[in-house]
Amino acid sequence: MKSQETVTPEEEGIPDQQPRSVEERFARRVEMHVPNRHNPRLRTVMEWANGNDELYAAWVSSNVNAIERLGMTDHGPVHVKIVMNIAVRLIRLLMEGGVQPSVCTHYGLDPEDAEVVVALASLLHDVGMAIHRTNHEEYSLFMARDFLKSLPEDLYPPRVMAILESEVLHAIIGHRTGGTPLTLEAGVVRVADALDMAKGRSRIPFETGSMSIHSISAAAVEQVHLDAGDEKPVRISIEINNSAGVFQLDQLFREKLRGSGLEPHLELSAFLGQDSEKRLFRQFTL
Repeated sequence: MKSQETVTPEEEGIPDQQPRSVEERFARRVEMHVPNRHNPRLRTVMEWANGNDELYAAWVSSNVNAIERLGMTDHGPVHVKIVMNIAVRLIRLLMEGGVQPSVCTHYGLDPEDAEVVVALASLLHDVGMAIHRTNHEEYSLFMARDFLKSLPEDLYPPRVMAILESEVLHAIIGHRTGGTPLTLEAGVVRVADALDMAKGRSRIPFETGSMSIHSISAAAVEQVHLDAGDEKPVRISIEINNSAGVFQLDQLFREKLRGSGLEPHLELSAFLGQDSEKRLFRQFTL
C-alpha cells in the first residue's frame, strides 16, 4: 500500500504567487475516500465529511497556517486523507492479526466501530492548526467536539455516540509529542500520522528552499507500504531513495512509535528502491 495518492501541487498546498480566494480554495476541494468494506457507518462518515463546508474550511485554514505562514509540511485535507487511509488499513491488519480494538474489549462494540473511531480521529486530529501551531492538539479537541456533534443523529444511539466521542478525542490528544495513548485506536492514529512521511508531503518546504535534515530526509522517502507481517501482525516497509531517509525512521518515527502501544505488533524495515542513491542537494551552507 502506498501512503499517498498522486496529487497536484495545488492539492499539496504549494502556495501560488497570487493570493487565492475562499472560493478558489474550495474549487480545488479534496474528497475524502476510504475503502469501507461493507461498513455502512464508515461510509456515512465519508459522506458527512465531504458535505461539511465548515470542516473543509478548518482544513484550509490549517494549511494556510502550516504552509503559507510557517513554511511547514501539509496539515490540511491531503494530509488527513492519507492519515485516515493509513489508520484504517493499519487497524484492519491488526485485527486480522488477532489484536482486539479497545472499543471491543471495554465496551463490547464491533470491529467496524473501531474503524469509525480511527477514521474520525484522523480527519479531526489537526483541525486545531487552524488556530495555531503551538498547542494545536489541545485546540483540536474542542473544535473536534463541535464537529462530532454535527454527525448524523442516527449514526449511533446517543449513549454509544457519547462513548465514541470520548474515544475519538482521546485518539486526537494521544497523537501529540509525548502523548500517551491508552487505546489501540489512539496508538493507530499516532503511528498513522507519523507514517505520512512520503516525499510528496515534504515537497512544500523542500521546494520553497527549506534545507534541513528534516526536509532532506523526508524528500528521501519514496513510499510507505503496509502489509501483513511474517512474525507480527503488520509489516511496515519504507522505500527510500537516499540514506538520509533513515533519519525519518530512527529519529522521528521512533519517537511516535514509542509509547503508542503498537510496538509489539509491528515489523519495520527500510530499503533503497534503486541501485544508486538519488542526489537530493548539491551544497549546504549556514
